[in-house]
Amino acid sequence: MSQEVLITPALPNFSSIHPEQIQKDLQTMLDEHRSLITALVKAENPSWSSVAQPMDNMADQLNKYWSPISHLNSVRNNEALRQAYNASLPELSKYSTEIGQNRNLYDAFASIKTSSEFPGLTEAQQKSISNTLRDFHLAGVDLADDKKARYKEISQRLAEITSEFSDNVLDATQAWTKHFASAEGLAGLPKTALAGAKQAAKVRNKEGYVVTLDFPSYYAVMTFAENRELRKEVYEAFSTRASDQGPHAGRYDNSWLMEEILQLRLEKSKLLGFTTYADYSLATKMAGSPEEVLGFLNDLAEKSKPRAEKEMQELREFAKEQGLESLEAWDVSFYSEKLKQERYAISQEELKPYFPVEKVVNGMFAVVERLFGVTLKAVTDVNRYHEDIRYFEVERGGKSIAGIFMDLFARENKRGGAWMADYSVRRKLDDGRIQKPIAFITCNFASATEEHPALLTHNEVTTLFHEFGHALHHMLTKVDCNDVSGINGVAWDAVELPSQFLENWCWQEEGIRLISAHYQTQEPLPHELLEKMLAAKNFQSAMMMVRQLEFALFDFRLHHEYQPDGFSIQEILDQVRNKVAVVQPPAFNRFQHSFSHIFAGGYAAGYYSYKWAEVLAADAFSKFEETGVFNPETGREFLHCILEKGGSREPMELFVEFRGRPPQTDALLRHNGIV
Repeated sequence: MSQEVLITPALPNFSSIHPEQIQKDLQTMLDEHRSLITALVKAENPSWSSVAQPMDNMADQLNKYWSPISHLNSVRNNEALRQAYNASLPELSKYSTEIGQNRNLYDAFASIKTSSEFPGLTEAQQKSISNTLRDFHLAGVDLADDKKARYKEISQRLAEITSEFSDNVLDATQAWTKHFASAEGLAGLPKTALAGAKQAAKVRNKEGYVVTLDFPSYYAVMTFAENRELRKEVYEAFSTRASDQGPHAGRYDNSWLMEEILQLRLEKSKLLGFTTYADYSLATKMAGSPEEVLGFLNDLAEKSKPRAEKEMQELREFAKEQGLESLEAWDVSFYSEKLKQERYAISQEELKPYFPVEKVVNGMFAVVERLFGVTLKAVTDVNRYHEDIRYFEVERGGKSIAGIFMDLFARENKRGGAWMADYSVRRKLDDGRIQKPIAFITCNFASATEEHPALLTHNEVTTLFHEFGHALHHMLTKVDCNDVSGINGVAWDAVELPSQFLENWCWQEEGIRLISAHYQTQEPLPHELLEKMLAAKNFQSAMMMVRQLEFALFDFRLHHEYQPDGFSIQEILDQVRNKVAVVQPPAFNRFQHSFSHIFAGGYAAGYYSYKWAEVLAADAFSKFEETGVFNPETGREFLHCILEKGGSREPMELFVEFRGRPPQTDALLRHNGIV
């Protein structure tokens, strides 16, 4: 068997991205692709090489052009780039819909499926063809011309307004700050948080300290600030972002955008013959029906809520002992932290010095090396858009097989949250060589200050592992076919399996030894601190479980029940909270207005997938608990059955192949201390 030849695609040249050129260059590329498609559908006897491979080539070229622009828009946003990005979205949507509704192209792929060539194609190629035919139907290829035109209009409009939703959240987050001349008003905040607030003031050319709505700053105030009025003020500013409430009420209001997004999603679904957007969403997922999803979520809620109520009652009683008569939403994190300290004598802040980001990143690489036999090596001579960016080559047996850009720190003009995205996918080129997959990882951790290097809470360590799990799924694939390579073509409710799976090593003593070292003494996390951390692992885990179920049920019911007339988004959220929540937020809370996952991301009627995949991840990890957390054979099995296969086979088949049976919920409830 000839050895495969891997090549690295030209890496993104961020400094050559000029906003004024984007629309023109994109239009040129799309018009070239349109001409190529017109020519290739005329070919007689359509085959993989005459139709599917050229379509793969075009998809890859477009992704490598657009992905760095999209990435920059998220991590180094400015007005010129934002305008060019938003102006391009309708064109991309129009092009995508044209392809999806091109009957001649559909007929060409259908011919390949029924041809004598099909049985001889690889498993991945066959899955790609089948997925493509399914996606033609979901893009409206069967619709009458007037309905096709309406579908196209809806898709373009959705591309515009979901981006606008995201812009409003970013602008609202950046619009609010609070300045303190001295640290007096920030009593209770730990040194690392004060250093961050000092840094935030410095970059704004101010003396003293600045609190922002970036998550590290928000989290520090809500968890540690002794000034209850300050906690309430910051909570209100954060929980009313981009809404009709709070300090910037109406200024970046997403209210009407949410309504229009839901209305257009429903109309699009009905055009395609689905009853609701939830039905449409499930057409590409593991779950078979809305009833199955709702049953799954409600079952978890029933098992978790009694324990969550008990945890909440304990917290109320503790707060009362501390002199607080009525526990409000802005008190929950503060008193939870105090109770956790009293019970386990440990806090995220106390752990921070043991998790300097450099040690965590290198330790994470060591974990992955032991599990999957790959190493990561820093490469410095690449084009970067900020000094914080780092690039690594992934190697197996001394040979580079993939690459990854890491952008870990919060800063101005950068979208909040954490995510993984791809620049290039592993795929076979026309000349038989294999293109290497390249990934982006983005987080929003507090950066280094004059006093100390960048230090992570243990929660942030698990966030990094989570995103790196996604990246491994993308980078370690052995699939050579664009549509099902890496994370491509993976059912959305299975895509979180590798990410949540990798988080487990942040809780194992063998893993923690690799990722921890005090930034001053280089001592690993002391055993007594580790014991406390593990003892505290499931502190309020049921409260956290029902909070995630609240988000998932709200999202799914919203997309399953929405009707254009007389429907209230707030009412659905209130109903869900009354059923599953143990923390009832104040009336001004507008969480939904910044719920970008479902209104601007890919999780619409799919937020449940976090819990769905968590069941898979916990059950998969239980095999390592049985055989050893660094058992190389079990690591190889997970690599071969899950990570290498990408979307080339159905996720349930792959899971059963790895685990030897279908998934069970017991491990998840056990890992969370709920049973």
